Amino acid sequence: MRKLEIGKNEACQRMDKYLKKYFKDAGSGFLYKMLRKKNILLNDKKADGKEILSEGDTITLYLAEDTIEKFRGSSADSVRKVINYPQTTLDVLYEDEDYLILNKPSGILSQKATPDDVSMVEYLTGYLLQKGDITPRELETFHPSVCNRLDRNTSGIILAGKTLSGLQILSQFLKERTMKKYYLCLVKGRIEKSQYCRAYLLKNKSNNQVRILNEPVDGAQYIETSYDPLWCGSEETLLKVDLITGKSHQIRSHLASLGYPLAGDPKYGSSTWNQLLRKQSGLKRQFLHAWEIDFPHLDSKGSSLSEKSIHAPLPADLEHTLTTVGCPVKEIFHKQHM
Repeated sequence: MRKLEIGKNEACQRMDKYLKKYFKDAGSGFLYKMLRKKNILLNDKKADGKEILSEGDTITLYLAEDTIEKFRGSSADSVRKVINYPQTTLDVLYEDEDYLILNKPSGILSQKATPDDVSMVEYLTGYLLQKGDITPRELETFHPSVCNRLDRNTSGIILAGKTLSGLQILSQFLKERTMKKYYLCLVKGRIEKSQYCRAYLLKNKSNNQVRILNEPVDGAQYIETSYDPLWCGSEETLLKVDLITGKSHQIRSHLASLGYPLAGDPKYGSSTWNQLLRKQSGLKRQFLHAWEIDFPHLDSKGSSLSEKSIHAPLPADLEHTLTTVGCPVKEIFHKQHM
């Protein structure tokens, strides 16, 4: 017999969903059978699994210990694996009880692509374990996570939920486009006026590339992108991009389709210009940085983020590239923060 007390990160979800997380190696049929036979009780009463859990609730498992360990084995293994991940110093832009806003370096995945990857999620978990904000026991049924994704070679703002409530609220904000997200990018060509653009994006999963279309076709996603020039050089422009719809490779492919490829972009960019920039400034990746996020007035959900504007400082490699092409970096970014 084992008793499980529901914590804050396990509350506000259905009991059967919680049980499936705890018993990762058990099928739904087994769990519902145990509920029907009253081998699993909620607050010492029979339950059908549809109940919404509250903090402080108790789930009692009238099961043999070897049965419990058999059906939750991979869950326990994954917790031990996370605990042993290497630690890193996170660039924390904002933190409170429920939320973390981080500045992701280029070269790190936002989330795992393969089981052996170490991503921002693993570093986030290690950070919270080290601080004591989450325990190994809690990781059996809840994993803090990032809520938005950036390409491996894109730097900048990553939103993360430290608690289940924080994850749910940030995910809802992203779905409903509650906040404004702005990116910085250096593109080939001179752009002297602000633009608002609509198109359709069609992804090719076989090569992980997308095409931009003017008309809808089967499988294409509608996209919106707007941008403002912050500085124009002789043959390049620094843009502040409003990512209105956040689709895969949207900024890179949409701007390239308009004739303004991103600096350093190997998929959609100009190879000749990329080689020149690499020789002149050492730029080895696409010039794309998730720079700013602005929250509106929030009365209840996410109120700690209400009216906050958060910026991720420009990485050294991108700042050096701007300086190399003659952009007055300090003057421009001073104006932007006034």
